[in-house]
Amino acid sequence: MEPLRPQRDSTGIRGLDDVLGGGLPTNHFYLVEGEPGAGKTTLGIQFLLAGLAAGEAGLYVTLSETSDELRSIAASHGWSLDVDGLELFELVTPDGLAAESEQSVLHPSEVELGETTRAVMAAVTAQRPRRVVFDSLSEMRMLAQDPLRYRRQILVLKHFFAQCGCTVLLLDDKSSAGSDVQLHSIAHGVITLGQTAGTYGEDKRHLRIAKLRGAKFRGGEHDFKLDTGGLSVFPRLVAAEHGVPFQPRCLSTGSDQFDALLGGGLMSGSNMLLAGPSGVGKTTTAMACILAALRRGERAAYYLFDEGLGTLLSRCDALDMPIRDYLQNGQLEVHALDPAAVSPGEFSHMVRRAVDGSGVHVLCIDSLNAYLQAMTGSKFLLLQMHELLSYLNQREVATLLVLGQHGLFGEGNPDIDLSYLSDGIVLFRFFEARGRLLKAVASVKSRMAAHETTIREFRLQRGGVEVGEALVDFEGVMRGVPTYRGAQPLLGDGESAQ
Repeated sequence: MEPLRPQRDSTGIRGLDDVLGGGLPTNHFYLVEGEPGAGKTTLGIQFLLAGLAAGEAGLYVTLSETSDELRSIAASHGWSLDVDGLELFELVTPDGLAAESEQSVLHPSEVELGETTRAVMAAVTAQRPRRVVFDSLSEMRMLAQDPLRYRRQILVLKHFFAQCGCTVLLLDDKSSAGSDVQLHSIAHGVITLGQTAGTYGEDKRHLRIAKLRGAKFRGGEHDFKLDTGGLSVFPRLVAAEHGVPFQPRCLSTGSDQFDALLGGGLMSGSNMLLAGPSGVGKTTTAMACILAALRRGERAAYYLFDEGLGTLLSRCDALDMPIRDYLQNGQLEVHALDPAAVSPGEFSHMVRRAVDGSGVHVLCIDSLNAYLQAMTGSKFLLLQMHELLSYLNQREVATLLVLGQHGLFGEGNPDIDLSYLSDGIVLFRFFEARGRLLKAVASVKSRMAAHETTIREFRLQRGGVEVGEALVDFEGVMRGVPTYRGAQPLLGDGESAQ
């Protein structure tokens, strides 16, 4: 017999509902913890507004902020808290903070803690809400002073809310030293919000479901963004969940010679790494492959981490590559991203939206070197990129990855080795011959096709790229600075030196 699935309450955040397996099981007591500024209050407001949209009354109980401060926070996101069915209850009012309200005969834990608990119960009894947000527990912890007394008051609230049929979020700013085991053991579920302060760029935020009794959820860290409009959560990508059956297809790059070098062209459901020094033509080659797909009627996406959109468009205009037309009709998406501002989870979400939502079949990431800067470390880059490439392969997408190699001629090592993740590798090199600096291209790896093992001359020209015949008599190709000593005609022979 299949077990009954618990009824769920939406948090109002689509990505968080996905992580939770559909939302929070109803009529339970949840802890949302995080340092000040992590986004707890915003999450609590979104939770209440989602309930209001579903016809459920909500109550926000605040000890740490005033009602006006909460209204100001909501207004910054374009929300209003002055609506029917949503109540704000201030436990500490200006009158309560006056000097005449203080007493010194009894300890605060003997008077104020009990009064606080009774005031919360009275507010819930009067308003009869279905959803409650309690902000924050740090004040109750300071009032209690003693862990046993604090635990008892939390248990009293838990049983009271359960009898009232409320789904409750308790917000905690983690002001106590270490993890509050008292709360973790009592709460039905625990959502931990965190943020990483980088040395440059925006802080990266992430959340983790530390506990959710009786319900399956997506574990691990999930990136999220706090911006105008509230929290946006980007569930961790698991490629195995998105596979679809398909038959790989061979896609032309737009150049017969380049297709021959690759063993027939690009393969759908695979990725190709374009590696070489700066200025050798990797981006133009990738854009030529994208343009060929656009002319076949396919949708494509290009993610720029290195340069601006204006620079890319100017380069394409100079080479008579009409990508502006496809940008205008929406067949091509070009996203110029700041690696210091975007998180890995947000980028994966953008790619998924392009593939699943827009039907993109050819995609380029330019470059992996800059994408690395969006990560906290190379280990995470490898794990994230492995899942992302596996997802793209399983969705029948032909993916192009641009990787710059250090040194003017590519003689240095790249920032990170992604060769084992790549289904195919195309290596670009400068070389010298007849007193000129020229360019060569070679396919050094392909899991999907029988590629050539030759080296071909290659150059940029109007309309895209031109790939010449296979050349022999190269020396030092793998060292990064090859020299050509053969007599075979080159692409530029007979033309004036440029």
